Amino acid sequence: MHEGVAFSVNSYTNNVSFKLVKVIYVHIFFFSVVILSTFFIFFFFLLLVEINFIEMRINFSEMRNHFSIIWLILLSLYPWRVYSEMLLVNMTLVRGAEARGAVCLDGSLPAYHLDRGCGSGAHNWLLQFEGGGWCNDIESCLERARTRRGSTRHMNKLEVFSGILSNNASLNPDFYNWNRVKLRYCDGASFAGDSLFQNRTTSLYFRGQRIWHAIVLDLLPKGLNLAHKALLSGCSAGGLATFLHCHNFTRILPKTASVKCLSDAGFFLDVRDVSEIHSIRSFFGSLVTVQGVEQNLDKNCTTSLDNPSMCFFPQYALKFIQTPYFILNSAYDVYQFHHILVPSSADSHGHWLYCKLNPAACTPNQITILQGFRDEMLAALRVFEVSRNGGMFINSCFAHCQSELQETWFAPDSPRVHNKTIAEAVGDWYFERKVGKEIDCPYPCDNTCHNLIPSTQKVLEKKRSREGFE
Repeated sequence: MHEGVAFSVNSYTNNVSFKLVKVIYVHIFFFSVVILSTFFIFFFFLLLVEINFIEMRINFSEMRNHFSIIWLILLSLYPWRVYSEMLLVNMTLVRGAEARGAVCLDGSLPAYHLDRGCGSGAHNWLLQFEGGGWCNDIESCLERARTRRGSTRHMNKLEVFSGILSNNASLNPDFYNWNRVKLRYCDGASFAGDSLFQNRTTSLYFRGQRIWHAIVLDLLPKGLNLAHKALLSGCSAGGLATFLHCHNFTRILPKTASVKCLSDAGFFLDVRDVSEIHSIRSFFGSLVTVQGVEQNLDKNCTTSLDNPSMCFFPQYALKFIQTPYFILNSAYDVYQFHHILVPSSADSHGHWLYCKLNPAACTPNQITILQGFRDEMLAALRVFEVSRNGGMFINSCFAHCQSELQETWFAPDSPRVHNKTIAEAVGDWYFERKVGKEIDCPYPCDNTCHNLIPSTQKVLEKKRSREGFE
């Protein structure tokens, strides 16, 4: 099964070049407004002179002062906050990882981005797994190895840190001064595989588990070994990785450390698609086999099920995790909606096309199916609801990955459940100010949502491509 042209909000919203272009356009627009406003005021002033509404004798020194004041007023309105959101962090390659067999699909070195903490957060650590889908057979993994999803050679060397990774106290009040690390994703199995494929012409390194260990070993002497507080988080496939590595992360750190884990958009459900086929179960099953993941799954989980590969699904692994955990997810996760509930293989005639583009265009029957998906997610989380140290934020937005985007993490118009933003809910849970499990009302009741759906072009491209899971 091919990876295809699958949609993932995470795959483009965190792209450095996309954000840089966005900021450049903002700057150009504003300075254009400033210049045009200045010319307008100047010509209006000359017009008043011409028609004798003011004295002909102009004090040019005073005029210069007036224009200086006008410029200062206009510049004070400039969105300088854009700069504060644009924290660019350099890539660090893990030297020596090759000797431990910890390499990306194409054999390149693994990498991470580290922004140092300061003040009261100097001994606290936040590690964020990057997301970006999976590959489940040799052909799709070979394709992936030639992209930034399978090789650090093709990755941007600078990464934007925003949302939960921001260093601005007003944008990320609880974690802004922690040591924040983004682990780059280049194995295609949520940092969990350990096998090797070789033939006469090709080598593919399925070494996600070794990459995880190599990065942690590189960070320990940089201060991780002295952590007072730590949070392991991730988005999408990176969110799923937190379910797989949370227990291991806890064991690595000092026993005195407060260690917790957070999954953002990583609660991928074991559900049938609209054609009643278990397409995602089949996909994950082949992934576990090809990439040698089973040996790294939780042993308590694998021995409790007839099919050990099912432990790759968070809903089966969750009950064996003892570390305090927070689940952030949309009940209508746009990725799962488009690629697990309604993959193109189950909608060959495109009946769901307009519903995917705009939830308001869904038919009553399609809404009923989406509400059924929400019900299945809440049912899978029911056991977790009674957890005393677990937190939850399940909103009704058509979104995917909400912790790394500033507008959804913490902003004046961020999504809210019970008048609480995602950042506030996560912070209250981590620092035990008020541990809550926030569950939103069903769609379409929530008017705070940022419904992050793909463009028409992306959906049409996807419809024409072979189905896959990015």
